[in-house]
Amino acid sequence: MAVGKVSDATFEAEVLKASGPVVVDFWAEWCGPCRMIAPALDEIQNALGEKVKIVKLNVDENPGIASKYGIMSIPTLMIFKNGELASRQVGAAPKAKLEQWINAAV
Repeated sequence: MAVGKVSDATFEAEVLKASGPVVVDFWAEWCGPCRMIAPALDEIQNALGEKVKIVKLNVDENPGIASKYGIMSIPTLMIFKNGELASRQVGAAPKAKLEQWINAAV
């Protein structure tokens, strides 16, 4: 299962109404730290499989959701469970730390 993409239009259906936990990576094309953590998120998604869904939301293309959740700096990662924000992490982190954070929340 690969890391998916969501937009302002699909956020509610893909994230808020998802049956399991969803990690949302708020990112942008020009953001170096965002690109740095992308391979780690791919590896974590492959390792965890169906336990969690990881999606990316481009803040430049989808300002509505980014604004709604008060995204001030990227990358910002949020975990949603049952339509509610369960956890938030701001800034890039090593794969081990990201994995630990996601596992603790799911």
